[in-house]
Amino acid sequence: MLSFQKIRARAADRKGGDDVLMSLLGSAPDNAAVARIADDRILSTMAERIFAAGFVWRVIEQKWPGFEEAFLRFEPKRLLFQPEDFWHDLASDKRIVRNPQKILAVRENAFFVDRVSKEHGGFGKFLSTWPANDQLGLMAYLGKYGSRLGGNTGQYFLRWLEWDTFIVSQDMVAALRDAGLDIAESPTSKKDLAKVQAQVNEWADETKLPRKHISRILAMSIGQNNSPETIREYTGE
Repeated sequence: MLSFQKIRARAADRKGGDDVLMSLLGSAPDNAAVARIADDRILSTMAERIFAAGFVWRVIEQKWPGFEEAFLRFEPKRLLFQPEDFWHDLASDKRIVRNPQKILAVRENAFFVDRVSKEHGGFGKFLSTWPANDQLGLMAYLGKYGSRLGGNTGQYFLRWLEWDTFIVSQDMVAALRDAGLDIAESPTSKKDLAKVQAQVNEWADETKLPRKHISRILAMSIGQNNSPETIREYTGE
């Protein structure tokens, strides 16, 4: 495997120096702090990432105040007590993106968040105690018990909560393959994803960097060389 030091040096060279690269990595995630996130903000973030999937993110961000109103500030218990007409009417509510399947996912995830919260004293507390070196296990849990939280949507959900998450993006995968990791161009098998997890864990132990930062450095080391301004606009950091 190519050393991470060399990958980082290549990323820094592409972005105009190590100081610029470091400024593009964003805040350091704090898994313990996720315990303090209220259930309504958990569900809101779930919904935002679900509606943003396959859609223009900026449109979702601009319309989000309307989503908050339409979905009763995403308070799980309030949503669980709403009649069928409430959910039916949302499909024609102009305050939101009217996607019936994604609206249903909010309802299903309200049940999910409420159940896990009751079991663990808060959904955020549940997430905060999950080992950082087992992102795949957490992704599998979200995909199995949540609604539309598999794949990249689940990864972005965790990233938006500031849980220490690597994103299996096209550029990250290209960087891993270029470094010598034997995985497919689109690693979706458990075997390939386990290799990604193991390599990221190894570099996290070696460099003491968050997995989020390792993921971003990998992505910025290869592929289209976007400007720092474009990256900041995309990540919102």
